[in-house]
Amino acid sequence: MILGIVQGLTEFLPISSSAHLVLVPHLLGWKFPAEEAFVFDVLVQVATLVAVFAYYWADVRNILTGFFIALRQGKPFANPQARLGWFIVIGTLPAGFIGLALKDTVEAAFNSPTATALFLFVTAALLIVAERVGKRNKTVEGITWVDALVVGFFQAVSIFPGISRSGATMTGGMTRGLERPAAARFSFLLSMPIMLAAGLLAGKDLLAMPGLGNMLLVFIPGFIVAAITGYLAIRWLLGYLVHHSLWVFSIYCIVLASAVLIFDLLF
Repeated sequence: MILGIVQGLTEFLPISSSAHLVLVPHLLGWKFPAEEAFVFDVLVQVATLVAVFAYYWADVRNILTGFFIALRQGKPFANPQARLGWFIVIGTLPAGFIGLALKDTVEAAFNSPTATALFLFVTAALLIVAERVGKRNKTVEGITWVDALVVGFFQAVSIFPGISRSGATMTGGMTRGLERPAAARFSFLLSMPIMLAAGLLAGKDLLAMPGLGNMLLVFIPGFIVAAITGYLAIRWLLGYLVHHSLWVFSIYCIVLASAVLIFDLLF
C-alpha cells in the first residue's frame, strides 16, 4: 500500500514514479524478488492508467467519437477532437520506437539506484527549461502536429528511471508555447496509449508466472490506493499549475537525488 501511494502520487507529479519505486525500497532496505517486483510494477502502472481514464473519461469519449466520425466521413482532421486524437498518436510513436530500441539499456538502469538518482537531476533540469523557455500562450486546442511530435520525443527521453514522464512531456509542451495546465492535460492524455501498450505487453508475461494468484492477493490493496491517489494527484496538479510554477518540483528532485547519492556514499 505504501508503494501504491508512492506510485499514484509520483506518476503524475513531475518527480518520476520510476525513480521513487526504485529509491524508496532502496532507502528503506526493502528487498523484493525480481518476479514479484515485476508483478507489482505492472499492477500499479495499470492502476494509474485507470486513474487517468477516470479523470479524463469525457475527453477520451469525445476524442474517440470525433476520431471515428471523421474517418467515416473521409475527413480525418475535420474536427478538433479528431485532430487531437491524431496528435496523441503522433506523440506516442517516438517513445514506442525508442523504448524498443533501448529496452536492455533501460532495464539495466532500473537495477541501479545511483543511475536513477543521477537521472533525477535530468528531470530537475527539464523542469527548469520548461519555466525558462516558451511563451505559454496556447491551449490544447492550439496544438499542431509539430508540437505533438516534439512532446513525443520528450516522452521518449523519460523511458529511463528518474526522468519523469509527466515532467518531460510538460517541458516539451511548454517549450512549444502551451500554458502549464494545457501542457499537463496533453501530457496526461498522451500517457494513455503508452501505458496501455506497456501494460498489455507485460500482461502476457504476467499471466505465465507461477504463483500469480497469491501475489495478486498481496498486491491488490496497492493497486487500489495507486488508482485513488493517482486520480487525486491529477486533480490537485491541474489546479496547482493554474497559479504556480514547476520550480518546487525541480528543487525536490535535486534534493532527493543528492540525498540518495550521499546515503550511498555513507552507507
